[in-house]
Amino acid sequence: MSAKNQELIRDLNARRILETLIERGTASRAELAKCLGLTKATISSQVQSLLDHGLAEEIGSPKTCKGRRPILLTFNRSHAYIASFDLTPTGIHLMTADLLGRDCILHRISWDKKRESLPALLISSIQKLRTHPDRPLAGICLGIHGVVHENQILFTPYYDLAQLPLKELLEDAFSLPVLLENEANLSALGEAAFSFGAGNLVNISVHTGIGLGIIFDGQLYTGADGFAGEFGHTIVQPQGRPCPCGNRGCLEQYASEDAILRKYRALKRQPHASLDDLIQDYRSSGEAARAAVEDFLSYLALGINNLANLFNPQLIVINSALSAGLPEITPKLLARLTNPMSRKCRIEPSTLQDTAALLGGVCLGSKQYLNIERYCPSPK
Repeated sequence: MSAKNQELIRDLNARRILETLIERGTASRAELAKCLGLTKATISSQVQSLLDHGLAEEIGSPKTCKGRRPILLTFNRSHAYIASFDLTPTGIHLMTADLLGRDCILHRISWDKKRESLPALLISSIQKLRTHPDRPLAGICLGIHGVVHENQILFTPYYDLAQLPLKELLEDAFSLPVLLENEANLSALGEAAFSFGAGNLVNISVHTGIGLGIIFDGQLYTGADGFAGEFGHTIVQPQGRPCPCGNRGCLEQYASEDAILRKYRALKRQPHASLDDLIQDYRSSGEAARAAVEDFLSYLALGINNLANLFNPQLIVINSALSAGLPEITPKLLARLTNPMSRKCRIEPSTLQDTAALLGGVCLGSKQYLNIERYCPSPK
């Protein structure tokens, strides 16, 4: 066997050990050998390398064991941290977290939505982060509300970021890996890793627009050019309302938060009414709020029926401030899913809400830093 092949096998074994420690929380060397089908000598060598690099720690022995107690190992989540941004059309959210998405700190950053001001604002925000000499920043992830392919921004309908070289600018400033990904894709990664643990999942993000993140067999699916999951730009009304994408009748012109608010404001004749106003009015049986919610449910059910036919997912997660504020409308949505395929699909509201994309960025950054494929942190 060549030296190159031996190195590849060693790297693969180290990745498998890391993935297992992350998923299980703790394990002894003997448990790792049995679980992974590796020899004790291989486990011993690889574990020592992980200990030497500060990626694993020994945490003593379980108290319940009799006789010679095995030494338990755990992944060192504090080895480094990730900076994860969600660049929304209304502002910037920043989360810093360790490599398992814990010890999270959230920041809200004001932004004038001007393209030229964004790079300096991001650089300044990262420079202000509290750093630790023994806990370096491992990477930066940016969630974009638009189409992203190979870390390049291709299309952003609700702000002007297309072709802005954020990856290159930030990597030059910090000499760190920078990852860009669509917000709905990151939300799907976050839900899969930190909430549901499903290997086949689609995540519907309902915000200014409507995005879709797709997880197949544990891996994010983005399509040939990054356009997979543009659920909001599927057409539900031929020759309908114009959309910034250039088409007419797109789903997000009827079921996004902006679309629902437009209808509610028009019916109420209150141009500055908020989503909170709509929610309160719905609870008070207001006719305008009821009509807006009915539109939301009708069009979203139409889209979900189509998704169930196309992807046959194990789980559909809905991340929407409206359904979070009005949990009683979820059964009404389910009642509209008449397709037998969609009825068999499990549909759940997001448990992560505004942090889903941020935690997805932590997931993506940690996987890149650790060079692993599977990432499902133990809840321990």
